[in-house]
Amino acid sequence: MPDVFTPAKRSEVMSRIRSTGNAATELRLVALMRAAGITGWRRHVQLSLGTTAMSVPPSSSASPAAPGKAKAGGKVKASAPTPATRPLRVRPDFIFRTQRVAVFVDGCFWHGCPRHATRPRQNRKFWDEKIARNRQRDLLVTRRLRQRGWTVLRLWECALTRQRQPRTLARLRRALEK
Repeated sequence: MPDVFTPAKRSEVMSRIRSTGNAATELRLVALMRAAGITGWRRHVQLSLGTTAMSVPPSSSASPAAPGKAKAGGKVKASAPTPATRPLRVRPDFIFRTQRVAVFVDGCFWHGCPRHATRPRQNRKFWDEKIARNRQRDLLVTRRLRQRGWTVLRLWECALTRQRQPRTLARLRRALEK
C-alpha cells in the first residue's frame, strides 16, 4: 500500500514521535542490579549540562522577524533558543547520585556497536549520518558529565547477555567504588 503522505509530510509526522527509551534493555539491567544487590540508583533523572554548540541547522520554519519583535496582530512571541545556545539536558538511563555515576545503556544498532551494529540496506546514507550524530552527541554528553565530576559508564546492549553479565557487573561495581 502506498504511503498517504508526501515525503516531507511523512518526515514532519515522524519527527513528532518521541522515544520512550529502550525499556527492555534497561529492565534487564534493573534485574541484574537487583540480583547483585546493587542499590541507590534512579532511572531517567534529568541533568542540565549548560548549553550546547552542536551544529544543528536552523529550521526552515524560523521566522525572519527579529526575536522579541511584535508580529502582525501586535503579539510578541518569545524567541526559542538558537542551536548555538540551546540548553543541553540529558537523562541517563540510571544515576547513582551519591557516587556521581551516570550509566547509559546504548543500543547496538542506534549507537553503532563495533561488534553487533547492522547497517540497513535502504537509505544507507541517512542511517550512517544518523548513527554518526548519535555517537557525536554521546561523546559530547560524556565529556560534559565528566567535566562536572560525574563518572560515566556506557554499556552496550550486548553486554547484558548472560555470558557477559559478570564482566558488566564488575565494571559497574568498579565505577561505583571510585
